[in-house]
Amino acid sequence: MTTSSSERGVSLGMPELPAPAYPDDVRERLERDAREVIARYPDSRSALLPLLHLVQSEEGHVTRTGMRFCADVLGLTTAEVTAVATFYTMYRRKPSGDYQVGVCTNTLCAVMGGDAIFEELQEHLGVGNGETTGDGKVTLEHIECNAACDFAPVVMVNWEFFDNQTPASAKRLVDDLRAGRDVEPTRGARLCTFKETARILAGFPDERPGAVEESGGAGPASLVGLRLARGEAAPARVVHPRDGGPHDEPQGKAAHQPSPAEHLSSHDAPQESSASDPAHPAGPVAEEGE
Repeated sequence: MTTSSSERGVSLGMPELPAPAYPDDVRERLERDAREVIARYPDSRSALLPLLHLVQSEEGHVTRTGMRFCADVLGLTTAEVTAVATFYTMYRRKPSGDYQVGVCTNTLCAVMGGDAIFEELQEHLGVGNGETTGDGKVTLEHIECNAACDFAPVVMVNWEFFDNQTPASAKRLVDDLRAGRDVEPTRGARLCTFKETARILAGFPDERPGAVEESGGAGPASLVGLRLARGEAAPARVVHPRDGGPHDEPQGKAAHQPSPAEHLSSHDAPQESSASDPAHPAGPVAEEGE
C-alpha cells in the first residue's frame, strides 16, 4: 500500500510565478541608467554587479523584480543573475533598514572588543543578526574583515568607518541614527541612506555638495608602515584612551594633542619590542647543537 505526498505531510506546492515587472515609469528610468552603466564595459555581462546595486537602490534590497530587470537588459537568464546576487553579501535579499550597521567580528576586532559590541547591540536594539529594528532605521549584522585592523574594533554604517569603538560608543551611534541626529564617520564622507549608498556603488556620482572632498584616504595608523619604509621616523605619540578618560602624563612633559584631522589608532603608541630592548632579544639564544 502506498501513501500520497499529502498523507506523508509533504507539500509539493505550486511553481513560483514570474516576478512582476517594474511600473512603466520606473522601468524607463532604470533602463536609462542601465544603458549608461552597460556602456562602460566591452562585454555587457560585466555590468551585472553595478546593475544589482542599481536595482538595490530602488527598493533597498535586490528583489525578484530587480533580478528579472537585470536579466532582461543584459540578455541573461534569471538563474544566472540569481547565482551572482546570492553569492555576494553586499546584496540584500530582504527589506532592510536605512542604515546597515555592521560590526566586524573577525579575529583582531573580536579580541579588541568586537564580539562584546555585537552582543550588546543585539540586546540594546532587540534584534538578531541580519534583523531590522521596528522603526526600519537600523539593520544589524556581523561582518567580515574590512581591512581596518589598525583601528579595531571597527563598526561600519553603510560602508563608512567608525573606528576604535566601544560598546558604549556603538550604542550612542545607533541611538543617534534612530533619532535622526547628524552622525559623522571617523573617516570618509558624511552618511547617506543605504539606497543612496547603493546608487553610488552602482557607479553614479555622489551629488551631495562637498561629499567627494570629505571622502579622504587612509588614516594615519594605516600609513605608519609606509612612512617607516621610506625612512621617515615618526615622533613618539601619546594616544588617549577610547573612552576619553584621564591619561596620566610624565611630569614636565606635554602630551601630543592630535589635530582634528588626525585620527589615531587606540593601539599604535610605541611599544617595547626585542628590537628596542637588546637585553631581552626574541628567539633562541643558544648556539645550534648546544
